[in-house]
Amino acid sequence: MPEPADINSPEVAKTPGGGSGQGKDENVVNGRKEGDANPFAEYMWMENEEEYNRQVEEELLEQEFLERCFQEMLEEEDQDWFIPARDLPSGVGQIQQQLSGLSVSDGNAEDIARKSSLNPEAKEFVPGVKY
Repeated sequence: MPEPADINSPEVAKTPGGGSGQGKDENVVNGRKEGDANPFAEYMWMENEEEYNRQVEEELLEQEFLERCFQEMLEEEDQDWFIPARDLPSGVGQIQQQLSGLSVSDGNAEDIARKSSLNPEAKEFVPGVKY
């Protein structure tokens, strides 16, 4: 266990509230330093309480205004997006369901090729190339 330090030692003087003497520029009277210009400086805002309240109210109104603008911007953005369930008429939904039920099958490809009147020996068509 460490032994208690001497009250006048340099270690005690370094701790807050430690030491018996005060520094040259630390003349304290009634809990305040002599260099303080106004002992009530931290309460000066109360002198103009109406002005302070007005300023706080303006800040709150500005914050509320910004939140409303942001909400309106989000609503406008939602309206700009295309959402089929919301933006299409109800009949179009039925057509979409019918189209999703359709499929392409390759089972009849040989039958189609036999019945075709196209020339199988013809050159492949390439747009922009003249033969």
